[in-house]
Amino acid sequence: MKSIININQANLPTRIIENEKGFEAKVNRLGPMIGAKQLGCSIVEVPSGKKAWPKHSHSVNEEMFLILSGDGTLHYGDNSQPVSEGDLISCPADIETAHQIENTGAEPLRYIALSTLKDPEICHYPDSGKYGFYDNLGDNGKEPFKVLARKEDGLDYYDGE
Repeated sequence: MKSIININQANLPTRIIENEKGFEAKVNRLGPMIGAKQLGCSIVEVPSGKKAWPKHSHSVNEEMFLILSGDGTLHYGDNSQPVSEGDLISCPADIETAHQIENTGAEPLRYIALSTLKDPEICHYPDSGKYGFYDNLGDNGKEPFKVLARKEDGLDYYDGE
């Protein structure tokens, strides 16, 4: 396994995210390629008018984004602001830091996404009222676990006991 790759020359495996709700992206996961265990790193390319993921916040993991090319809008908490090449964005773990990057430009928006990879993780999705519980999402060889729900769908603590 290499500890260095050139992202402009490497043949990178690509995961396609696409659905009918306006989410679309090409994602190249780089961390596993260079042996990273507790730090995630991906190149994300989002077509014009699209978003890669729903607006969300993390309870445990921090994220950071470096805009490589294109123009977009960062939705962060209750605010939105333009982003472009060279912008570095920090999203600390906190329910108040719900964030989303939207490509509002004419060209593809490319950015590097960095994240800590601590398990377990709870994400909050304010636009849909969901939360997600995630465990074993890194490349640790264990079966990933995730549950998505809404608070009102929850069970009583003693249910089934």
